[in-house]
Amino acid sequence: MSTTTTTKPDFQEWNVTEPYLHLHCALSEGPYYERESNSLRFVDIKKHRVHWVNLSEGPNSVTTTQLDVPVTVTADIEGVDPREKILIGVKHGIAVLDRKSGEGKYEYVARFFDNEEEGKRLRSNDGAADPNGRFWLGSMTDIGLDLRAEGHLHLFNPGSPKAQSIKHPLTIPNALTWSPDGKTMYFTHSTAKTIYAFDYDTSADGSLSNERVFYQHVGKGEPDGCRVDVEGNLWHAVYGEARVLKISKEGELIGQVNLPTDNITCTQFVGTELFITTAKMEEGGGDGDGDEERVRLSGAVYKVDVGVEGLEPFKVKLEL
Repeated sequence: MSTTTTTKPDFQEWNVTEPYLHLHCALSEGPYYERESNSLRFVDIKKHRVHWVNLSEGPNSVTTTQLDVPVTVTADIEGVDPREKILIGVKHGIAVLDRKSGEGKYEYVARFFDNEEEGKRLRSNDGAADPNGRFWLGSMTDIGLDLRAEGHLHLFNPGSPKAQSIKHPLTIPNALTWSPDGKTMYFTHSTAKTIYAFDYDTSADGSLSNERVFYQHVGKGEPDGCRVDVEGNLWHAVYGEARVLKISKEGELIGQVNLPTDNITCTQFVGTELFITTAKMEEGGGDGDGDEERVRLSGAVYKVDVGVEGLEPFKVKLEL
């Protein structure tokens, strides 16, 4: 894997040329650092898989769990060893995946709606636990159906079998992250090319207020998944633009990671290394120059040392 770094006044660039791991994923997403096993786990939404790679052993250590539905995001559960059980986002809401079985067995703990008919056109997308242990999860049009503005931003409270709809209608609700002090929540609506910020009440209430546009993207691509570093900068993947944006806590573009394929989906810190997931490019899906190589390098995982650490994710509180 080859990387280079360029620093200009007030703007940093990193160039990544080769994958760290290439599983030829259709839609790799949701990278998550599993500290207990020193593993990076991530999903392939279209192939219904969760992958783990042990970072001590390297790319040859990959293990995979096959599910019978699209799995879109994962999270650790408070008080539970992630080598045994993790939370996953699936078709109708959130579920607990039994890793020890090795057979892709999962059990729903809460759903988007009272009945499946109401959400039959939808599936989950990106999500994250908040400082209070609740889980936020977007829903959008399911794979293979005509994309509509019919999705929601849902909130799952511990012990409740059904989610609250916080924001609707949405087309592709995406990343959810928090500032280092936990007082600002960021939410990305990909099709609007907009990252919103909210004041987040860090008390037990966890309410939102003061919704505002934090960053409006200009370009052919759409902002996708994101993580925040300890300095408060957002590291935001852009689907369709072959780059990850470094956005300051003031909402200014101050750097970028350039990649050799277009469909960049999400980021995850492990120490000062930023791991980056990507999705498959179709033949002829680029701008023409070097299309064959860009397609070959799509659906892979990349990494680059960016010299700053990321925030630890919050864990989900569940009544199991």
